[in-house]
Amino acid sequence: MPLNALIVVDKPAAWTSHDVVAKARRILGERSVGHLGTLDPMATGVLPLVTGQLTRLSQFYTASAKAYEGAIRLGVATDTYDCDGEAMGTAQDVQVTLEEVRSAASGFVGRIQQMPPPFSAKKIQGVPAYKLARRKQEVDLRPVEVEIQEFTIYGLKGELVEFQCRVSSGTYVRSLAHELGQKLGIGAHLATLRRTAVAEFTLEQSYTLEQIAEAAAEGCLQQLCIHPRLILPQIPCVTATEEDLGKIRHGRAVNLPELSRSPWVKVFAGQAELVCVASRVAGTLFHPKVVLM
Repeated sequence: MPLNALIVVDKPAAWTSHDVVAKARRILGERSVGHLGTLDPMATGVLPLVTGQLTRLSQFYTASAKAYEGAIRLGVATDTYDCDGEAMGTAQDVQVTLEEVRSAASGFVGRIQQMPPPFSAKKIQGVPAYKLARRKQEVDLRPVEVEIQEFTIYGLKGELVEFQCRVSSGTYVRSLAHELGQKLGIGAHLATLRRTAVAEFTLEQSYTLEQIAEAAAEGCLQQLCIHPRLILPQIPCVTATEEDLGKIRHGRAVNLPELSRSPWVKVFAGQAELVCVASRVAGTLFHPKVVLM
């Protein structure tokens, strides 16, 4: 029987998001596994996984905001904008104050035009930028508008700037580090990065792959899963009648009089089985858009 679940993984360093998905497939014995938001290999932290029918909910998370904490190393830029890259030029002396770094960082808050890193998955005429960069081919990247909701500098220890940030989908924290170094005139790159939140999912809800494997072996995996009623909290829930469930199975609209104002609704069979996400057609009539049963 397919496992329909959402589990928040605490991704380890040096693993790609694809590595985590592949490992989860083996642990869970489930072929249909996806993730909600790629993390660079050097980064750790929140990587929500969806399995079975719940992979169809990924479409609701393509524009999710994210939160991070980490450290930026001042004095040298790298070609990847992070610690995995090669240094660009010689290291410079770091003689800036915490106040100067905070002042420079404040200029990035709000909607800004950001240039993606040359070593990224951003596609140029169908080819990921990192493939072109590795072939020493010209990478013609263009800036994109992103929103930096928060960029807080809370420490400066030698060459390391400690920070936390909340950003819109599509933001590269690596680029943020690189551009901060440019603004300070001394170069910089991302030294460490830990994602603390994706949409409604937080680090406090996450588990290591080892913990997930242990729970699966002991038959108590459900204890680690996010309860379906907590997924997409901005969309209200309703428990369907047997008659309505029959209509939903056949893709027919259902009348939900208690939800006359919401554009979307999560429909449940009982307390924990999410059967569909429906959109309002008119009045109290809702049509199933994503059926999960």
